[in-house]
This record gives sequence, C-alpha cells and structure tokens, in this order.
Amino acid sequence: MQPAPMSEPQVVASLHAPGGSQKGSAEGGPAPDRRRLWQAAIKWPMYAVAVMPVLLAAGYRTSQGQLVRLDQLVIFLVAAVLLLAWENLANDVFDADTGVDQEGKPHSLVNLTGRRDRVAWFANGALALGLLLMALVALRSSPAVLALVLACCGIGYAYQGPPFRLSYRGLGEPLCWIAFGPLATAAGLLALAPAAEAVTVPWRTAIGLGSGPALATTLVLFCSHFHQVEEDARHGKRSPVVRLGSGPAAGLVPWFVAGTLSFEWAPVLVGHWPLTALLGAAGLPAGQALIRLLRDHHREPDKIAGSKFLALRFQALNGLGLAAGLALGPLVAPAFARLGGGPLPGLN
Repeated sequence: MQPAPMSEPQVVASLHAPGGSQKGSAEGGPAPDRRRLWQAAIKWPMYAVAVMPVLLAAGYRTSQGQLVRLDQLVIFLVAAVLLLAWENLANDVFDADTGVDQEGKPHSLVNLTGRRDRVAWFANGALALGLLLMALVALRSSPAVLALVLACCGIGYAYQGPPFRLSYRGLGEPLCWIAFGPLATAAGLLALAPAAEAVTVPWRTAIGLGSGPALATTLVLFCSHFHQVEEDARHGKRSPVVRLGSGPAAGLVPWFVAGTLSFEWAPVLVGHWPLTALLGAAGLPAGQALIRLLRDHHREPDKIAGSKFLALRFQALNGLGLAAGLALGPLVAPAFARLGGGPLPGLN
C-alpha cells in the first residue's frame, strides 16, 4: 500500500527537516524524493498572488454596475501567471548565482535540474509571452496597462536581479506591496474597462482596492524567510526576518493580518463598499493559525517551513472572499431591501 501523497507544505517542511533531503532511499529509492522535490519546485499555489489584482478589479467593477470585459479578463489572467512564472524562475537563477539556495533549497529548479541556462531560457520565454499578451490587452484598452505592468516587472527584476538585488537589503516587502497593490490593481481596472473609459489611471480606486490584498500578498513573502534565517544571513541576504530576528518578526504577523482586514473593512464601514465585501474575512482562520504557528515555533525551521503556505491560504481566501463579496453586492441588495434593511450600503 503506497503512502498518501503529501501536500505542498508537508513536502517543503520535510525537505527542511533534519535529513529531509536524504529520506528518499529509506522510502524506496531516490525516485519518490525527486517527485517531492518537483512538487515543491512547481509552487502552483503561489500563482494565487498573480491572479488576485485583476479578480479584485472584476469584483469591484461588478459592484459598481460597470462592464467587465471577460475576454480581457482571461487574457490578463494568463499573462499574469506567465509573468509570475518568470519571476519565480528568474529568482531561482539569481539565487543560484549568489549561492543562497545551495544549502537550504534543494527544490530550487536550478539545483534540481543542474541547468541554470535552461531555467533562465524558460524564465525569459515566460516573460516574453506574458508581456506579449499584456501588450494585446493594452492595445484593446489603454497603453497605460502595459506601462504599469512593465513597472511591476521592473520591480520584480530589481527585487533579485543584479546589480540591484534589493531583497538582499530587506526591501522586498515594500516592493511587493507596490507591485501587487496600486500598480497591478490599476492595470487590472484599466484592462477590464471599455476602451473609451480607460483614459486616466484610477489611482485612488486602485490604492483603496489593492492596499489590503497587497498587504496579504506581502505577508506571503515575509513568511518565506522564517525557515531559512541562518542560510540567508550567511550569504548576506538581510531579509526583514534576518534583521529583526525570528521572534520580533513573528510578532509583526498579527499586524499584517489586522492591517489587511482594516484596509478592506474601512470602506464598508463608511458605506463605500457593500456589506458583502466582509466576505474577505474568510481568510481569518488561516491568519490565526499562522499567527499561532510562528508565535510558538519561530525558532524551529523544520516546523515552520510551510508557514508561507498558511500565509498563502490567508491571502487567497481573503482576496477571493473580497472579490466575490464585491461582485455579490448588487445581487444581494434587492433581497436586503425586501427584508426591510433599506438600500445596501455602498450601492446607493
């Protein structure tokens, strides 16, 4: 009887456990170990962060009774996934150049394949195809879409790429918030609007809509550092967790969660968004579990290697709940009025 397949957090945790990368032979040879490594290398749950800005834009436009161009939405989603694939592959290449992944990341694609050149080739191919699709979206809406996406890509390169390597200076988190917040959300709002409406960049709406979900995305990046503090410090990567220490850094996680929800609940409280936007609270249980995990085990890398996946669950459920809640507002408003509640706030 074969053992049940492990979830991705279990895979990553097992790889960072003592002797984790050598367990394959004890479990029946090296093949199972290699399958686990590939499972961790693909990182498919991480692509939730790529699709969230445009899904939020779609939910917001629906809540305002505005047209959502579904063809643009689909193209934007595919392009966003390709661009995040470029970011992930390029990060493996750049980290291989500095040696930071040599010890603590056996599931790096460069370590796994032994072919830095091929990983770089696939990264550049994903970038080219993603930008080509974004150019098509921009051609059918506004040139600003491509400009905003190029700005996001520039930030993504500066995050790990030479000569900048800003993540090594502890600047990855603010860069992440800017890229996945105002910039990507503004691009999504413009892309989904009719071409005649996509005249100016809707910065105010993009900041209001994207700030909370982008903070949740930033939390995913923040939590990716906890299990590799020693490796990062040895190679000069001064992440916020290295700078602060794992204990004080773990103490910031509740503020990330609270800040995310505060950004999203404030527009509901002042009547700008419908009450159904509170569905973003769907991510709260995962956020609470993450807070407890890092509070109790921040000094135990083998126990918290999967913490970024709890952060990702919080991010995904929170963002999807918010997007769905915004979209459901116009549908729920008539029923709410029939029950005697009057007009649903945010839809007057």
